[in-house]
Amino acid sequence: MEQHSPSRNFGLDLVRVTETTALAAARWTGSGNYEEAHRAASRAMSSALGTLDINGHVVIGEDGRTGTPYSLQSGASVGTGNGPELDVVVDPIDGTDLVIKGRPNAISVVGMAPRGSMWSPVPAIYMEKIVVDREAAEALVPECMDAPAAWTLALIARVKKKAVRDMTVIMLDRPRHQDLIEEIRTAGARIILRDEGDAEGALLAATVESGVDILMGIGGASQGVIAACAVKAMGGAMLARLSPQDAEERAAVRQAGLDMDAILSADQLVKSDEIFFAATGITNSVLMAPVRFSSSHAETYSLLLRSETGTRRFIRAEHATRFW
Repeated sequence: MEQHSPSRNFGLDLVRVTETTALAAARWTGSGNYEEAHRAASRAMSSALGTLDINGHVVIGEDGRTGTPYSLQSGASVGTGNGPELDVVVDPIDGTDLVIKGRPNAISVVGMAPRGSMWSPVPAIYMEKIVVDREAAEALVPECMDAPAAWTLALIARVKKKAVRDMTVIMLDRPRHQDLIEEIRTAGARIILRDEGDAEGALLAATVESGVDILMGIGGASQGVIAACAVKAMGGAMLARLSPQDAEERAAVRQAGLDMDAILSADQLVKSDEIFFAATGITNSVLMAPVRFSSSHAETYSLLLRSETGTRRFIRAEHATRFW
């Protein structure tokens, strides 16, 4: 039998990036200062990525965000340039409002895969998504994107061997979801509505033991590609379709030649199996504890995924204050 040799492991390097970013962002917890929190996290992530021995290409970045370094904009280069060519997707803070209000579920995330493997939806801003874990992956079919919510929930519930009333759906609390919320309530499933944290919500839906069965609704396009990295690494399934929310975005998407009707799977969003995904908690979440400061050190809690080997690591780290 032919032996498979895994590619170079960048996992710990990537975790150091999200740890550094989370430490910078956590200083602004409860501050009420959105711009400074975002600026601090973006600069920290930019600097950390710049130390990696990669020839990185930011597929989807922090376009249009005040204080974002150029190196985190879509199309920018990251790393020293002395290493393999890689696609990178970034979100210094998934949930900046959560951080500045001291609310849970804010994380820092980065995804990485070989160059040319990640789909770029730029200039799209919004994307419709459905995400499930590995137990329900076989049940998620393209028809779910246009079917009534009750039909999709019944399909997933049957595979998971549970009643629809025992299903938990996670989604963003937005006016655009009002009809979908009513459909889900009518079907009898439970709903967790989130103020922010689109990528973290997808991460929960893709994690078997999280208590969340499915993510549904419209969120960020960039967070969708980031989510696809995690979903694929954990053996879950995802469907996505661009969903422009105004005429300006629709025109930009059309001009870029993107198909607004195409339903994409995680394998189409990220074509390679050589995926690394790292996330570090900033405020408290189901999967990761928050950054904790003491007089001598700070603690971070991170998740590291490697698709190629099917590895999932939870990492608790102590950072001596004299080094940062």
